[in-house]
Amino acid sequence: MRWLPARFDRWRERGAQLGRALPGSVPPGSVPLGDGALALVLALAAFVPTLAGIGAQIGDLPERPASALGLGLVLAQALPLAVRRRWPAACLAAVGTAFAVHQALGFATTFASTGLYLALYSAGAHQPRHRPALAAAAAAGYAALAVVLHRLGSPQSVPDYLAFFLVLAAAALLGGAVRARRTDEAQRRRTAAEAATTAERARIARELHDVVTHHVTAMVVQADAAQFLVGSAPERAAESMAAVSDTGRRALTELRYLLGVLEATGDAATAESAAADRAPTLGRVGDLVERARRAGQPVEFTRHGERRPHGVDVELAAYRVVQEALTNALKYAAGQPTRVLLRYGDAHLAIEVATDGPAPAAAPAAAARGDGRGDGRGGGRGLAGLRERVRMLGGELESGPGPAGGFAVRATIPSEPLQE
Repeated sequence: MRWLPARFDRWRERGAQLGRALPGSVPPGSVPLGDGALALVLALAAFVPTLAGIGAQIGDLPERPASALGLGLVLAQALPLAVRRRWPAACLAAVGTAFAVHQALGFATTFASTGLYLALYSAGAHQPRHRPALAAAAAAGYAALAVVLHRLGSPQSVPDYLAFFLVLAAAALLGGAVRARRTDEAQRRRTAAEAATTAERARIARELHDVVTHHVTAMVVQADAAQFLVGSAPERAAESMAAVSDTGRRALTELRYLLGVLEATGDAATAESAAADRAPTLGRVGDLVERARRAGQPVEFTRHGERRPHGVDVELAAYRVVQEALTNALKYAAGQPTRVLLRYGDAHLAIEVATDGPAPAAAPAAAARGDGRGDGRGGGRGLAGLRERVRMLGGELESGPGPAGGFAVRATIPSEPLQE
């Protein structure tokens, strides 16, 4: 079982990686095809006459005739968007510089200038580090552009520059809001993954406790009995050793079931169906009773109502309640009369396991805590773990001393029988 912690560590690391990866983030070394297509479409749209008047414009300087330099600046405002998510800061620097030079030289406005808004949005949404420094550099660059345009004779006033700055800031803030939402979503996914890992660890720990404690307790009792019977009753000693072997094989079968659940891959429905077929059910409670009898515990088993199949969670929980109660009876009240009662109702399933007679003083307290050892280090296993499992199914589990001595465990689990 030493590989179990390593497996859970891998699950936890996988969940952490899922949480760290922001939705829409780009793996290192890759450029999304959508961004390349966006950059190409924006560059081509810059030369469509009907879109010529649409774009970002602030200088209002005398218009300069088109030239090769102007063509290069138009392309420089669009093509860097191909890496807007891969390198958002570099994209903003390239597009912003091209826009500033284009405005300062007085070239005609083109649709490619809208790339500035997209670059600002991308920086807000995808820049992972040094965000305040990038914002300060962008603001300083815009202030420098405003000063240059003013000295070149731009008719724009201070309110005009401030209004255009607010438009640019809004694009960046929109990207920041999207990034914040994605970060919150990633945190929720990470928290959910960690909670699922913790819950699964606790569930497997409870299952291992139920399987190992019950079977090992029965084997110890049977082996001790065989040791005392070797000299006086060899035939009965042989029966006890045969019971030890049978109990060990059953323990291995249930452990293989648990390992199969851990290693299940592929289609979820197939894995769940296979697990349900191998999980212990109420139909095998009689085997628990028989093994307890072979270990020397007088057990009376009674069923009330018509037995019909229930959900696998309900059947397994009920099976574990009987298993844990019989284990405690073997450990703390060996040889005392024990009664197992199952009541099948239309809307619920009731289980009661009661042991008569005086028991060791530590038994009720240890069993009630659910640690099975009386040392308080159970970590929520045993009856305490079963109480949590039953509560998750909407039921209740009670345990404590009986009115005439002994100890009793009672559980009620809401469940409607499955249609056969």
